[in-house]
Amino acid sequence: MATGISYTISATDGAARTGVIKTPRGEIRTPAFMPVGTAATVKAMLPESVRATGADILLGNTYHLMLRPGAERVAALGGLHKFMNWDRPILTDSGGFQVMSLGPLRKLTEEGVRFSSHLDGSKHMLTPERSMEIQRLLGSDIVMAFDECPALPATDDAVAKSMRLSMRWAQRSRDAFGDRPGHALFGIMQGGVSRDLREESAAALTGIGFDGYAIGGLAVGEGQEAMFSVLDYAPGFLPQDKPRYLMGVGKPDDIVGAVQRGIDMMDCVLPSRSGRTGQAWTARGQVNLRNARHKDDPRPLEEGCACPACCSYSRAYLHHVVKSDEIIGSMLLTWHNLHYYQMLMQGLRDAISTGTLAAVVRDFHAKRAEGDLPPTS
Repeated sequence: MATGISYTISATDGAARTGVIKTPRGEIRTPAFMPVGTAATVKAMLPESVRATGADILLGNTYHLMLRPGAERVAALGGLHKFMNWDRPILTDSGGFQVMSLGPLRKLTEEGVRFSSHLDGSKHMLTPERSMEIQRLLGSDIVMAFDECPALPATDDAVAKSMRLSMRWAQRSRDAFGDRPGHALFGIMQGGVSRDLREESAAALTGIGFDGYAIGGLAVGEGQEAMFSVLDYAPGFLPQDKPRYLMGVGKPDDIVGAVQRGIDMMDCVLPSRSGRTGQAWTARGQVNLRNARHKDDPRPLEEGCACPACCSYSRAYLHHVVKSDEIIGSMLLTWHNLHYYQMLMQGLRDAISTGTLAAVVRDFHAKRAEGDLPPTS
């Protein structure tokens, strides 16, 4: 497929890869972490601030944008890039995961999913064809095939039935996407924690042919050990020359483990959501700025961090604004978290390029085990 989007691997270290996805809107350095801009905004951040953290690409959400403000409205206003003032690549997920999360508010059929909006109860139908149409109206650079994502744990029969439905929807998504130069379509592997089902799903997807491949259906309740056990083999079922995207992951140690196993792209709401609840992610683990231990602490949140929260403010100030529910607390901690995630990705890319990934991973875990250091007396 001549899409105008290409992927080049520049170095490997074990199963880990680093490279570049080239798109008409700019390059995406891999492994890449995509901040989540669910409703056309990364919460508490300006687009230029997100870019300043080092992000090359954002994720938008089909389900939320189709409900509000509406895909047709976004298209009439110039597309999602112009609408949200982000001129670099955007990946939109298909809406399948969010619809799954609606539980009793949805009805699943071969055609698609009929559901009631969580906003106002209005009735909607989301099909592979409609998902492709919405993502085309939004103008996203990387489009995700429409799939069904069952929550785990689930029976083998339920996971197999769901996966095969997703593979039929993948073909319909491919057909509906058509030929769109400058835009890419990714298929989504399903199959729960079953090796056989994952292999069957990968074979179906590669038979259809996509520009990249996501590993879906993980980080949905199975636990890290089970997730890593799937990632030990699942990437190997996918084409080596195409990007691999692990959806909805995750915590820093999830990211490091996924990169070690050959994952190229990830996304998660965690850094921005944590920032809005007084939680900071650092090289020494998570720090809760609500804790009283920070109220008289003049140190920066993280020594050596170049983000505004660490360069210009003390832990005592961050504790104060978080406890006072001041908006600047969410802004500063979200910026810090996104900066930390992007610095983590840069460190992983550098380590893969220099063949030092094992040492960098050991140092990562050692610092986290040591934990946040108390102030010196």
